[in-house]
Amino acid sequence: MMFDEDIARIRTHRNNIHRYRRLLKTRLSDLERRFVERRLSEEQAAVEALVSGTFPVAFTLPKGLGATPSPEASS
Repeated sequence: MMFDEDIARIRTHRNNIHRYRRLLKTRLSDLERRFVERRLSEEQAAVEALVSGTFPVAFTLPKGLGATPSPEASS
């Protein structure tokens, strides 16, 4: 049950992030822009914290298996 609640919270934060990004594309006063930028930053921090707590697993690729081919691969 807690996982479902975390997913709902993540979705809410992401929706807020999208709304703030849309607002930043509109004509705003300096005060409004600062407010929206601050709220956007807060929402991004909140969703990052929630995601890292909900999905704590991090995957790393072994050396040599990155996105760029190694020089040996082109031979």
